[in-house]
Amino acid sequence: MTNPRPRVAIAGMSIESSTFSPHRSGWEAFTLRRGDELVKHYPFLADGAPLRDAAEWTGVLHARSLPGGAVPAEVYESVRDEIVATLRDQQAEHGPYDGLLLDIHGAMTVVGRDDAESDLAAAVRAVVGPGKLISTTMDLHGNVPRELAQASDLITCYRMAPHEDAWETRERAAANLLARLRSGGAPKKAWVQVPVLLPGEKTSTRIEPAASVYADVARVADLPGVLDAALWVGYAWADEPSCRAAVVVTGDDEEVIVREAEQLARQYWDARDDFAFVAPAAPYDQCVATALASGARPYFLSDSGDNPTAGGAGDVTWTLARLLAEPAFAAAPEEGGATAIYASLPDAEAARTVAAAFAADGPGAAVDVEAGARVDDGPHGPVRLTGVVEHVSEGDPDAGIVAVVRVGGLRVILTERRKPYHLESDFTTIGLDPRGTDVVVVKIGYLEPELYDMAADWMLMLTPGGVDQDLLRLGHHRLTNPTHPFHAFESEPDLRPELL
Repeated sequence: MTNPRPRVAIAGMSIESSTFSPHRSGWEAFTLRRGDELVKHYPFLADGAPLRDAAEWTGVLHARSLPGGAVPAEVYESVRDEIVATLRDQQAEHGPYDGLLLDIHGAMTVVGRDDAESDLAAAVRAVVGPGKLISTTMDLHGNVPRELAQASDLITCYRMAPHEDAWETRERAAANLLARLRSGGAPKKAWVQVPVLLPGEKTSTRIEPAASVYADVARVADLPGVLDAALWVGYAWADEPSCRAAVVVTGDDEEVIVREAEQLARQYWDARDDFAFVAPAAPYDQCVATALASGARPYFLSDSGDNPTAGGAGDVTWTLARLLAEPAFAAAPEEGGATAIYASLPDAEAARTVAAAFAADGPGAAVDVEAGARVDDGPHGPVRLTGVVEHVSEGDPDAGIVAVVRVGGLRVILTERRKPYHLESDFTTIGLDPRGTDVVVVKIGYLEPELYDMAADWMLMLTPGGVDQDLLRLGHHRLTNPTHPFHAFESEPDLRPELL
């Protein structure tokens, strides 16, 4: 680097994609940011922030989506090609970049293609050149095939699940990039894949053994001769050969990074049978019975098989159909019934129908509408909501139209588009009081921090859908053999890292 204030580009594409969901994540799923809008999206690059002033940052293009189904090839290729073309044009006009921050998830599936992020990284590498530094920041539920690790000079991922350190991780990737641009250049990388593939709900850092394993990742990162250490769980709901855990330790002391990468890989492998669900987990009937019998209020239940933040279609009705038939919620609370909230069910046509009824008759408008299972009707078909409308709002940036339909003691949140319900304000802004409700059912896996703090108690419901927690019934058939828990092992795996 010859420029004391380096020129750094930002680019990427971020989504995790379930190959077991019929949903397709087209253009409507992605938020595109370019130029200053992209740079300012990163809190640590706000005006006046130390990192902002330490380099000349240029936003190229970043496409970000809520998790969902596979990405159509033409969408991915258009994003990739624009990134490449923009980088080429900018370098032709202003000279080569010194470095690039590549912001990806690691679990993007593109229709007809394996390891899409490796293809993206290779395309970026080809245009910036072999002598420029690429720092890749990822989700810990991503996959790291050799090609992706090789194309990245620095590569890291979150160390917390739930991902409370998401922005901290991106900042670390940016800070490491600038540090190596100032001195040191490209470090060495010790890379090894671990033949284990588990869902995030079994590898949460809230509990053991992941809590200790990830504490050790931080310890390794602080060792002399080490720049960074990262451990990826992998993405369990895609059926690709690279789906498995991985370790990368980055630094200048080859002996240390190889030794510590193998130690982390061995620690994860040795704990493979100790990983357990982050909360008591059971089928629907047991979960609902336990919630109703408990005195803990509110009692949260995760409808985990259709979690849209893991790649579920979001409109699976299997659980809602059973809640609508549940005797405990048949009567209104003033008639002695229990109360429940179901968050949520996306169906554009049904949401518009309910909104029209509300506009005509106001709160309490009667509705009888069929909803759900427009995308994923495998587990169950559409359900009929026959009740009254308590709330309608329009213009939610994620959900569009949001309606609350009460059926007996059950309040169903019906949305125009998919939206995860992770914050207390997601409920209160539409007139719902989750703290004063008996049972709150959310389409999620482990509870996000605000819900976790709000819940007096909770369980993980093992329900069907594109992100079914019972991995063995999903039908993976393209994983590298052997991978735990899908295959038997005739001997211990070779966990010696490769030095890249």
